[in-house]
Amino acid sequence: MASSKVNKQDGPRAESYRYAVTPTDDEKKKKKKKKGDNLDELKQELDMDEHKIPIEELYERFGADPVNGHTVERAKEIFLRDGPNALTPPKTTPEWVKFCKVLFTGFSLLLWIGAILCYIAYGIQASQSEDPQGDNLYLGIVLTAVVVVTGIFSYYQEAKSSRIMDSFKNMVPQYAIVIRGGQKLSVHAEELVLGDIVEVKFGDRVPADIRIVSAHGFKVDNSSLTGESEPQSRTAEFTHENPLETRNLAFFSTNAVEGTARGIVVKTGDKSVMGRIANLASGLEVGETPIAKEISHFIHIITGVAVFLGVTFFIIAFILGYFWLDAVIFLIGIIVANVPEGLLATVTVCLTLTAKRMAKKNCLV
Repeated sequence: MASSKVNKQDGPRAESYRYAVTPTDDEKKKKKKKKGDNLDELKQELDMDEHKIPIEELYERFGADPVNGHTVERAKEIFLRDGPNALTPPKTTPEWVKFCKVLFTGFSLLLWIGAILCYIAYGIQASQSEDPQGDNLYLGIVLTAVVVVTGIFSYYQEAKSSRIMDSFKNMVPQYAIVIRGGQKLSVHAEELVLGDIVEVKFGDRVPADIRIVSAHGFKVDNSSLTGESEPQSRTAEFTHENPLETRNLAFFSTNAVEGTARGIVVKTGDKSVMGRIANLASGLEVGETPIAKEISHFIHIITGVAVFLGVTFFIIAFILGYFWLDAVIFLIGIIVANVPEGLLATVTVCLTLTAKRMAKKNCLV
């Protein structure tokens, strides 16, 4: 099915991608611009007319039979054209890459440099003396332990907090009652297509964006979508220009809490209202936070000061006649002394404790 979908939808474009070796700068810019345009489009007000036009015109638009529904063959054709009724998961970063980023970026990198310099200083001392002092070795071990332990801790906390799409997946219904070929069938919600006639009863999740054809005391819980705490009644009557306000639409993944209804599928998957929200939530690039910018600025200042003092005292020691190896050890010692090794652990622990306190108040940080 996947290959048929690509051939039907993409055509020559898919063929050109198949033979491309390395994208050019222009292609990269176009791709980035297209992604930006897509996000801008998602941010616009919801624009649809499926709730306003007469129901007969809607049946005609989707080629739907209001009594017998799509035939099985027709449903397969539409499925191959539009794809499954599911949210497209975003590209994920491999876990080992995330872990390496925690261990070897930002302030952790400065501590790694400090630890390596400690080992170098101890190595130089060991080559010059049979009984070298272990201060530099111990400091290097401590710095390494601090970076590794806090890195593991930070990775664990970030892994718990980066489950945006998983939360959306939990909201997607598994099965739906659909009329095809004049028969009621229970199918996977992913197999629903535009124009399908579906039935929803209390306790179900709405399997797609549907326009209500008939309803009997039907109410839905829209709190996950619009924040409305009270159940909202749904009827076949058009009541508002705004699709989010009208009563003749029920939306993908919302819960039916009362009554029964029959409707026609008008939006599926990523094109549904919940799909737009999911793509916005997972597609926006997150920039540096204010605290991350401040810490980066602090790291640059500390690094500059450490290198400046180290080089300055190295030159002074060399001028005063110290042996060059002693001057190098002096240089390394000055740089390591300026590394605030406790900062990484302090920041990580403080932010984690704050996040846990916020979580107790139902606020995920």
